[in-house]
Amino acid sequence: MKLTPSKLNTFLLFKLPAAYFTGVRATFIDDEQCSVSVRYKWINQNPFKSMFWAVQGMAAELTTGALVMTKIKESGLKISMLVANNNATFVKKATGRITFSCTEGSKIDEAIKKAIATKEGQTVWLNSKGINKDGVEVSDFNFEWTLKVKT
Repeated sequence: MKLTPSKLNTFLLFKLPAAYFTGVRATFIDDEQCSVSVRYKWINQNPFKSMFWAVQGMAAELTTGALVMTKIKESGLKISMLVANNNATFVKKATGRITFSCTEGSKIDEAIKKAIATKEGQTVWLNSKGINKDGVEVSDFNFEWTLKVKT
């Protein structure tokens, strides 16, 4: 069963309701890329009339995590995944619709192959950038995912 934006959004509703109710929605996923969109609105605002940083973080993390989940499923193995570290840079106020994208599916492939070959846990840093409707970057997130083949 292939992971689709619709399936990801249903997953959000039941497993990550905070993301779902603040408007985070998957819009695209394939083998190399995942995009997620969220619109600035009352439920996800901060006191400075922009989108709360944590909502941006949920959207950014979903782009990387959905790719990791896809690659694990493709491997056919039981592999644990967990965010070990993250950092972010905020460049501009996030207002309007912000689209986050991760285009680093091949880095996950390499980490999974290495985890399988060495039977040791691996880490992979994945990036997700938030871009507004004008094509301007508003935030830049990095997530360090740990991957370990379960025995």
